[in-house]
Amino acid sequence: MPTPHLLHRTLWLVALWALGSSMSFAQTASKSDQTHIGRTIRVAENEQVGEVTCIACSIYVRGQVAGDVTTVGGSIFIEGQGQIAGDVTTVGGNIRLDSTSKIAGDVTAVGGEIRRAPGAQISGDITSIGGGVWLPLVLLAPFVFLGLLVWLIVWLIQRARRPAVPASA
Repeated sequence: MPTPHLLHRTLWLVALWALGSSMSFAQTASKSDQTHIGRTIRVAENEQVGEVTCIACSIYVRGQVAGDVTTVGGSIFIEGQGQIAGDVTTVGGNIRLDSTSKIAGDVTAVGGEIRRAPGAQISGDITSIGGGVWLPLVLLAPFVFLGLLVWLIVWLIQRARRPAVPASA
């Protein structure tokens, strides 16, 4: 039976492989889509892009985004004449909208704030779940669930492999 350490390491490798595969697919899906980890994304004034996704970095939009804008562990800044046709979502970051920015979809901030200048246009719903308590819950809950699931499987296997002890007379 594999040791818990080996099982833990294998699960991490599978998760990293799945994340890398999905990001490679997302980058090849459309040349105008931008997906980065740890590197700030800037959509310049007169620039048009598709989906914009950033993990552990921030996004600055002055141009047009045809799809959604999403960050995890970073903030989103819609500046100048920035326009977004889809939704704007951040987990663990803030959203700032200048007075001339336009968003056709929903705006959501989990574990952060939405700062909206007068005149900023949002056609969809606005949701802000601020505070530091929600961020660990949202980010850690899936890992806790998977950890408990792995623990249960290991416990069941160990229980099934125990030799039966005869009752003494």
